[in-house]
Amino acid sequence: MALISAADALAAVLADTEPLAEEMVELASAHHRVLARDLAALRTQPPADMSAMDGYAVRAADIATIPTRLSVIGEAAAGRPWDQPLTAGQAVRIFTGGVIPNGADAVVIQENTTRDGDTVIVNEASRSNRNIRAAGIDFREGDVLLPAGRRLSDRNLSLAANMNYPQLPVRRRPRVAVLATGDELLLPGSTPGPGQIILSNGFALRALAQSEGADTIDLGIAADTIEATTAAIRAARDSAADILITTGGASVGDHDLMHSALDAEGVAMAFWKIALRPGKPMMHGRLGAMRVIGLPGNPVSSYVCAFLFMVPLIRALSGRSDVHHAVEHAILARDLAANDHRQDYLRARLDIREDGVTVATPVNHQDSSLTANLSAAQGLVVRPPHAPAAPAGSSCPFIRLPN
Repeated sequence: MALISAADALAAVLADTEPLAEEMVELASAHHRVLARDLAALRTQPPADMSAMDGYAVRAADIATIPTRLSVIGEAAAGRPWDQPLTAGQAVRIFTGGVIPNGADAVVIQENTTRDGDTVIVNEASRSNRNIRAAGIDFREGDVLLPAGRRLSDRNLSLAANMNYPQLPVRRRPRVAVLATGDELLLPGSTPGPGQIILSNGFALRALAQSEGADTIDLGIAADTIEATTAAIRAARDSAADILITTGGASVGDHDLMHSALDAEGVAMAFWKIALRPGKPMMHGRLGAMRVIGLPGNPVSSYVCAFLFMVPLIRALSGRSDVHHAVEHAILARDLAANDHRQDYLRARLDIREDGVTVATPVNHQDSSLTANLSAAQGLVVRPPHAPAAPAGSSCPFIRLPN
C-alpha cells in the first residue's frame, strides 16, 4: 500500500465517526464531560433586581440634595426581602443580595450614610440604578449558554448549577484499549536482560486518552506470535472498546506481526504507512464498531501519532466541537534544512519573548527513540512535505503538546 498524506490519514481515521450515545450524569460528576445537547437556562439570574452592596435602598429623587434624612422602615437581606413599597422620604436597610423593594431605584452604600436610630442621614447623592444588579443581567430563562459539544470546565459547572441543572446530558466516554506487543518488553521495575527494554508507551498513551475524557483498558503486553496478538485483539473487541490502540509490530520485519494479526481477525484496513515523520509505519482500520490504530513501537513515534490521530478520534466520538488540534505560529530559534516528501513534526521547546511572541526551538536530536527530548518538548513544529529551508527568525506553524 502506497504512503498516504497525514491529512488523508486523519480524514480516514475520522470518516463516518458519529458521537457516542447520550447519557445523564449528576452535575458533580460532569467535569470534563462533553455536552450532548444545547443547555438553555431554566431560570433568570438574578431573578429580581438585587443590591450589589450593603447600604440603604432609596429613591434617587429623595437624595438629589444632600445631606438628606430618611426614615428607615425595614430591612432586606439575601433570602429575606422587604415586602412593602417604599414611598417618599423612606429607606430600607439592605444587604448584598437583598431584593430591591418596590419603589426604590438606588442603593446608597453604608459608608456614605450615618445612622441615627430609625433615621439614616445620606451624605452622598446616588443616581438611579446605582449599586443595583438588574434582573436578568447575568442571563434569562431560555438563554442557550452552554452549547452541545462543549467539554465542561469547572466554570461551566458553576454556570450549569446556576442555570438550575442537577443533571446534565453528556456523551458516553469512549473506551480505549491499549495493547503493547514485543518479546523484548518488560514492565517498569524489572531488570532487563540482553536485548530487553522497559515498556513506556502504554503509560503515556493511556494518560493521553484519559486526559481527553476516555476510559482506558490495559491489555498488557502480547508476545510476538500471531496467537497472542490475535487473542489480545479479540479481548479488545469483547471488552466493547470503541478504539483499539496497538504499539509495535507495525513495521515490515519478520517479527512485526500486527498487520497479519489484524487481517486474520477481519479488520478492514484503511491505510498502512503514512508520509509522516515520526510515525511512517502506522495503520488504521475497523473491526465492526471498533476503530483500530496501529502505532509504531518507538516511543516518540507512538506518542506523536497518538496525539495527531487518536486524540481527534476520541474528541469526535465524544461529540466535541473542537476535534482538530489548533495550529499556531511561532518564530524559529534556529535554521531548519529543507524537508523531504514526508510531513515532519519536530519536537520543540516554546518560549515567550518580552514582546509576547512565541519562539520555537526544535531539539537537535529528533530520533524517535529519545523520550527525554519528548518529555521536555512543549510543541511540535510542523514542516510540510518538500518545505524549503527555513532560517532562524522565520515564521513556523506549530501545535502545542498537552501541558
